[in-house]
Amino acid sequence: MNRPFVIVSAAVSIDGFLDDDSDKRLTLSNAADLDRVDEVRAGVDAIAVGAGTIRADDPRLLLRSQERRARRVAEGREPSPMRVVFSPSGDLDPRARLFNSGEPVPVIYTSEVGARLCPLRGRTDGPAAEVVATDQNTVDLRMALEDLAGRGVQRLLVEGGGMVHTAFLAEDLVDEVHLAVAPFLLGERGGARFVHPAPFPQSPRRPLHLVETRAIGEIALTVYRRADDLLDRRYGAPARAIGRVRRC
Repeated sequence: MNRPFVIVSAAVSIDGFLDDDSDKRLTLSNAADLDRVDEVRAGVDAIAVGAGTIRADDPRLLLRSQERRARRVAEGREPSPMRVVFSPSGDLDPRARLFNSGEPVPVIYTSEVGARLCPLRGRTDGPAAEVVATDQNTVDLRMALEDLAGRGVQRLLVEGGGMVHTAFLAEDLVDEVHLAVAPFLLGERGGARFVHPAPFPQSPRRPLHLVETRAIGEIALTVYRRADDLLDRRYGAPARAIGRVRRC
């Protein structure tokens, strides 16, 4: 399979929550860690989130640092990486900041059903996105990744939320995991989780490798990577066709 190198990135509490149960978004990272994430973003070709993250956080998914944006332009790239949304239902608000940032339109990977219902499909004025159907009722991540590879995406940063993290990890499509752990637990106030129960291949029999740990203020950063032999097989093997991606 021809696909990008996939990095999953998240900030979590010690007990694995991405947020609490309040209406206000809980910030788990500090300023230094947010700047680290911006640097990671600057080095990838695309940033991806799920529809739940769009609804909860209303992100723009753009580089914050003007210096990093200028550096990318000097290298012949767009100021910010391509932006990608995974949404089986296609139920996305055209008023979301992601679709109104003035930068190249995002790509939405959805289902055949979602493509028909997506309010951003086929728009030529105002908020817009490219809508790509990958399966009848869900998002086929493997087809989406192969399509991204065909667009020149070599490194993909997946920033959430928990359902998307779970899907990528359960389908063994993750090459690197970046976890920034905040110095507290949320317990019964915990909201969304980093991952949900699933048959993960990253088991005690095939663990990820720890490649970095460091303190960023009170934040503990850990970076895990899949086994080198698996990486070699993944990227050394010839690409094979998985299916046909329909663009809408």
